[in-house]
Formats: sequence, structure tokens, C-alpha cells
Amino acid sequence: MIILSILELKNVSKSFGNKSVLNGVSFSVPENCVFGFIGQNGAGKTTTMRAVLGLLRIDSGQINVFGDKVIYGCNPKNGSIGFLPDVPEFYGYMTAREYLTLCGNITGIDRKSLKTRCDELLRLVGLNNEKHRIKGYSRGMKQRLGIAQALINRPKLLICDEPTSALDPVGRKDILDIISSAKKHTSVVFSTHILSDVEKVCSRVALLENGKIAFSGTIEDVHALKTGTSLELTLADQNDVKKVSAAFPDASLIDGRLVIPKASDKDCAELMKFLSERMIPIIRLERHEEALEDMFMEVIGK
Repeated sequence: MIILSILELKNVSKSFGNKSVLNGVSFSVPENCVFGFIGQNGAGKTTTMRAVLGLLRIDSGQINVFGDKVIYGCNPKNGSIGFLPDVPEFYGYMTAREYLTLCGNITGIDRKSLKTRCDELLRLVGLNNEKHRIKGYSRGMKQRLGIAQALINRPKLLICDEPTSALDPVGRKDILDIISSAKKHTSVVFSTHILSDVEKVCSRVALLENGKIAFSGTIEDVHALKTGTSLELTLADQNDVKKVSAAFPDASLIDGRLVIPKASDKDCAELMKFLSERMIPIIRLERHEEALEDMFMEVIGK
């Protein structure tokens, strides 16, 4: 099966004065996926997004959207791209419906279709019952409205720049749920520095570090890099600790719990078999995978 790329970056570089922000950045985004573009604040994520939209001239390399080269100031495919900036701005005196109607008129949607589309999007982002003016909206409500306006013309590519930053846990979950729903009809690129969000919704990721792509691949590729799985065992009878420790010499006793670091699937199966055959009662057996944050720190050598 041939997987078509919606977006391709090939050796893209960009400097501001003597400061190199992007240095040979390359990655591709296939159809119908949520692509996580990961990097610390100031890593160059917003610079990359602006270059993709044709809003920023790159020094070298090439960007293709739907197979066509992006040229600074002239990207005819922008009509098929939805964009949510990190801090969206609106006309505060409008309601959400009025603002979406304005956006629909600008993109040329006919009146009948536009009303239906506004109804769909307001339900999707949970603002269908909101009658207040936008100036009274919270940060989370503005982010949701921003996604709605970015989806108004049914784009083939949705770009979201740090959509969950500065939101509380409930607001972040709402935005991630909306992004997950949007991928049924469009490819999504969302930049973030919040790695837990990546694991929840993304199928592919790229990690930007020091202007270069330090890692690019699927979420399955990410999990394959994890090496820090550990087992934690709490026994009902502390007299059994010596029996288990003797059989599993890598185990160490920490706060009354036996911890086996970097345990494989085989180690877990052997431990469970050992306990079962000897009828050793346990209180808890937990398996802990290496945190995504720790894994990426290993990738970038920190």
C-alpha cells in the first residue's frame, strides 16, 4: 500500500541573523494521521509552521504541500490548510457563530452550506450553546473556537501550534479530543512540548532539537526505544523477600518493595511463575514503563 505524504520538508534551514533556528530539518506527514511535532519552547516549531504556510522565507531546502512546492508569499494550497496559531486572535465583539460565519464568507462557502457547517463545528468544539461575546471567553474556549475556524473550509491539512499550552487538564483534554475527532477527515500536525499529549493522540512524531530532527517515526517506534521497564513487587509476608531475592539477584529492596529494573516480558513471566508455584501471597505487582520524557532525554543525549 502506497502512503501519500500530505506534507514534506526536505533539508529546511532558517537563520535569523547569526542565530541558526532550523538546520536541515526533514520529515513527512502521511494522510489521515495526527503528527506530533515535539520540541522545547524556542526550538523552532513556530518557525517551521510559518514556513509551511509560506509566511516565512527559508534559507535553503524545500517544503511541499500536497505535492506542490511552497514559495514564500505565494502558497496556493493554503486554501486547503487550516491553521490554529499558538495565541489566536478574534473580534471580541462577535459571538462564536458570527465569527465562524465571517470566516466562511471569506473562504467562499455558500450561505446554506455555511449555516450547516457552523452548526457542525460549534457542536464539535462544544460551543453550540454559548451566546456570549468572544471577549468574555476563557483561554480554553478561544482555543476551541480557533480549531473551529481552522476547520471551516474542510481542510486536508490542519496545523495547530501549541494548542494545549497554558490550558488546565480539562481544557487540554477537550482540545485533544477535538483533534482526535478531526483526524477522521484531515491530517493534523500539532506542535507541542507536552509529551503526554503526544502519546494520547499522535500516530507519528518528530522531535526537534537544536534545529535538527533528533527522532522521527511512529508511536510504535517510540515505544520500541524504551528500555526502562521495571517490576515492583510488594509481598504479603516479608519473610518471603529472601526467597524471591535469591531467585532474582537483580532485584533490590526499596521501601519494603522488591524492584527489578529493566525487566523484560520473559522476566515478568518467570516472576509470576515463581510466585505461583510456591504459593507466595502478594499484595501488589506493578509494571512501570520508562516515561516518554526520560526516553526523549536519552535520544537527545541529556
